[in-house]
Amino acid sequence: MSNNANSGELVRALDWKGAFWVAAGVPPLVLFSIGGIAGTTGKLAFLVWIISMVMGFLQSFTYAEIAGMFGNKSGGASIYGATAWLRYSKFIAPLSVWCNWFAWSPVLSLGCAIAAGYILNALFPIPAGDSQMVIDWMTANASQFTAQTQSVIDYMAANAGIAEADAIKAVATQAGVEALTPAIRTWEAFSIPVPGLGSLHFNSTFVIGVILMLIIFAIQHRGIASTAAAQKWLAIIVLVPLLLVGLVPIFTGAIDSANVTGLVPPTAAYSGVDAAGWTLGGWTLFLGGLYIAAWSTYGFETAVCYTRELKNPKTDTFKAIFFSGLLCCVFFFLIPFSFQGVLGLEGMLAPGIVDGTGVGEALGNMVGGGKVITQIFVILMILALFLAIMTAMAGSSRTLYQGSKDGWLPRYLTHVNEHGAPTRAMWTDLAFNVFLLALASDLAGYFFVLAISNVGYIIFNFLNLNAGWIHRVDSGHVARPWKAPTFLIGVNTVLAFVNALFLGAGAKVWGYNTALWAGLIFAALIIPVFYFRHYIQDGGKFPKGALEDLGLKEGDMGERKAGMWPYLTLIAGAVLVLWANWFFVLPA
Repeated sequence: MSNNANSGELVRALDWKGAFWVAAGVPPLVLFSIGGIAGTTGKLAFLVWIISMVMGFLQSFTYAEIAGMFGNKSGGASIYGATAWLRYSKFIAPLSVWCNWFAWSPVLSLGCAIAAGYILNALFPIPAGDSQMVIDWMTANASQFTAQTQSVIDYMAANAGIAEADAIKAVATQAGVEALTPAIRTWEAFSIPVPGLGSLHFNSTFVIGVILMLIIFAIQHRGIASTAAAQKWLAIIVLVPLLLVGLVPIFTGAIDSANVTGLVPPTAAYSGVDAAGWTLGGWTLFLGGLYIAAWSTYGFETAVCYTRELKNPKTDTFKAIFFSGLLCCVFFFLIPFSFQGVLGLEGMLAPGIVDGTGVGEALGNMVGGGKVITQIFVILMILALFLAIMTAMAGSSRTLYQGSKDGWLPRYLTHVNEHGAPTRAMWTDLAFNVFLLALASDLAGYFFVLAISNVGYIIFNFLNLNAGWIHRVDSGHVARPWKAPTFLIGVNTVLAFVNALFLGAGAKVWGYNTALWAGLIFAALIIPVFYFRHYIQDGGKFPKGALEDLGLKEGDMGERKAGMWPYLTLIAGAVLVLWANWFFVLPA
């Protein structure tokens, strides 16, 4: 480890406040899926966010303890937890790291897809059906639409009982909007179908998204201190107005109590209709909401990704994750509650809220702003997405870097530039996300990428929460600058299995019966990757320094004091996931 930016290693350039600011990109993640969770869980949505955030905060205490054990490692909680599994299987440890990476990395592509949508809306808006330009077009082309027009006949057949005049107006309005929509909004160079995944769309969203990724890469190329400085000002600019959005409706009485009471699941996802009571299908939707919310609410654990870049990791590691957790509690409690309380289910199910591109306008309206204030919030939304994307690139690239340093991932990822930035890991992240961006450049692909990436995140959380008690049993002698209360280690072990329940029941909720299996297949790709690195490149030995924090050495992994319990834990977790996937079914 070095303090010299030209040493070819990560640089100790942060205090806990710097790590806190880098992790400050997590609160805006609420905006990635706030509409999707509202559509899936109905009035339960704000409660889903609160429960998930409480779970994430409790779990962070386990991560804070094990992070303090590894002052010389970067890469986050998955790296620190993975070492607990080394005594029991060489292949389980890299699985945790791999799953954490492919859970966090897609924030780049998903965030850039939404940001591209905002930019397209700002520069090339789709005209409203009641706008003057559409009305003028309808007037000029009125002769094209009569009761005998085929599109009118089709519309009346699909909408039984509608008046002839209303059908003509609806068809003419739709035609006018389509005719006046800028060509760039529908432009697509080509698409490539990918069996089992969907299609890669090389369209305007893809092009703008790639440009945004390259801008963020350029910022992070100058190292973690530069990234933290940029994050600090972005966070202040974004989070203060976002906090006001959460508070103003509460203090002005804009919350409609009917929107946040009578908490029952909907009859079906996106139905907007309350069910008569709790059924198995309703529970499935509720668990599906908790499943996808975890991807956002647990994310502040990224604050411990930078342990090796902290000036004083013994004291700063716990402070970074604790205060990041408190910050996230404020935003994940307030924003979904106020959003739902003001907009109600009908407003939350608007297309612009579900796909994320209309959230900025909704935020402006919530604080009673006019056109100028609304446009300011749209700009703030783009900056909020930048904040989240920068957090994701910083954390996920360091996971790749440390995974390579410890002998789990390919060697080339260990390279850092003259500023101490792991640039080859960053380029790998970028290339992976260019592929995901093409997949996520339409709404269906967006939620598919989110659902699959979260399979990895829940697997990582399961392994890592259990790593807490395994480290206590096997490595109790290793110094811990901060030690979690034992009862919390126990509670978090139980929460590991609760997360497994979410995974089994919830992955199918997002419209893809194959999401769980696709995620598991992607998780399994670490097997050939690790085999190549460990057995082909390294001859079956771990690099020097990979095990030193635990006082271990090559050929002597120490005593397996936990006995069969880690193996039984894995079996129990797998059985729970498969049972939940079989037992919980979507509403008919």
